[in-house]
Amino acid sequence: MSKYLSRAAVAALTVAFAGEAMATEWNVSLWGKRRAFTEHVEKLAELVSEKTGGEFTLNISYGGLSNNRENLDGISIGAFEMAQFCAGYHRDKNPSITVLELPFLGVSSLEQEIELSMAVYEHPATVADLARWNATLLMPSPLPQYNIAGVGDAPSTLADFEGLAVRATGGIGAAMEAVGAVPTSMSASEVRQAMDSGVVKAVSFAPHAHMSFGTIENATWWTTNLNPGTVNCPVVVNSDALADLSDDHRDALLSSVDAALEHYVSHYNGATMAAWGPALEERGITQVTFSDAEIAAFKEAAAGPAASAWIEANTAAGLPAQELYDLVTGMIAKTN
Repeated sequence: MSKYLSRAAVAALTVAFAGEAMATEWNVSLWGKRRAFTEHVEKLAELVSEKTGGEFTLNISYGGLSNNRENLDGISIGAFEMAQFCAGYHRDKNPSITVLELPFLGVSSLEQEIELSMAVYEHPATVADLARWNATLLMPSPLPQYNIAGVGDAPSTLADFEGLAVRATGGIGAAMEAVGAVPTSMSASEVRQAMDSGVVKAVSFAPHAHMSFGTIENATWWTTNLNPGTVNCPVVVNSDALADLSDDHRDALLSSVDAALEHYVSHYNGATMAAWGPALEERGITQVTFSDAEIAAFKEAAAGPAASAWIEANTAAGLPAQELYDLVTGMIAKTN
């Protein structure tokens, strides 16, 4: 009997260890707090766990694993398996995807932003660019056009931006510089303190971020229709970790991307935008709308020069910059 029990115990331990070996846990580095910007990652974690019966889990951390500007570095060394970052935080590390941050591209919806992003992410030059960091692009974090919330006197013309210190990254920063503003690049989590201390007088964000990071708590005005562009913030995975997944776990992850993005878009266009208007009205924030002529002048001053400079600089750096730019603008032209 003791011999039988001993064999049973061994068998049980073998099954237990096998089950443990099959389980996979990935650490995911985000920042801030759960918000519209992270809903696709939260949904992805939910779907992956469901599809694998809890054998594959994504452990999401909001700032506990890395500084947001160092998430790509963390991915490169395998400090965690998945992360989100914004291209404009370190343009030199991911120049290929910064084509999506050029001002006044004319993107009209989150769905279109997803389509453009995925096309650029799958381009061989982009794949090679991110491979330098042992990173595989998984999905974008589509954002609407940015607008600016600020303190002090509300601008009535573009000339009023002259000398204004504004938090604006990537192509939006280039656009603001074109009308005389002084753009400053900083991460979203640093913005409220910079605004409170007077380091910046205005902040360029999408609606969810204005609410999540508290800029509307002391803002006195907001621009309704500058729409200079947006930022591109992909979710990436460590390429080695992706390759090491079992076929079933890899399929569970990759097959969940579309549903995660659909959830994100539905949440952003629904709950987030429904809360935005009332949030402005409750705080008495003046909404500034510029004339068509002012917007046309802004686009003329910013769009062409920024695109030309981007193409020239990145061609010199060895990227097929014109090809990437033509890919994006060609897709937009076909749908708009």
